[in-house]
Amino acid sequence: MERKYNKQPKLHIRTGDSVKVIAGNSKGQSGKVTKVLVEKQRAIVEGVNLITKHIKPTAANPQGELKKTEGSIHISNLMVIDPATGQATRIGRKANEAGKLQRYSKESGKFIPDPSK
Repeated sequence: MERKYNKQPKLHIRTGDSVKVIAGNSKGQSGKVTKVLVEKQRAIVEGVNLITKHIKPTAANPQGELKKTEGSIHISNLMVIDPATGQATRIGRKANEAGKLQRYSKESGKFIPDPSK
């Protein structure tokens, strides 16, 4: 039986977060999330997972070129860096003083500020 709705999952990574890569070829590197691809559950992190793109020659660029760009990384391979401690941390959600759900660090117990604000 097919579902009648297509609800996107709530992700622990947001655009603007500082993250650390915990698995894959770029393991140990960290950077800032520039884009989150919710449908694919992937994120693009600046300076991490660089791939080479071959650009065809054109009239404006008759030589063509090799261009390095960031590839996407699955969000399960990323951990948010806690601004209080500077270490990678697991994320939870709990209500703040206003009663609104907010992300918090499971290690330090402190709330993680929203990067968009």
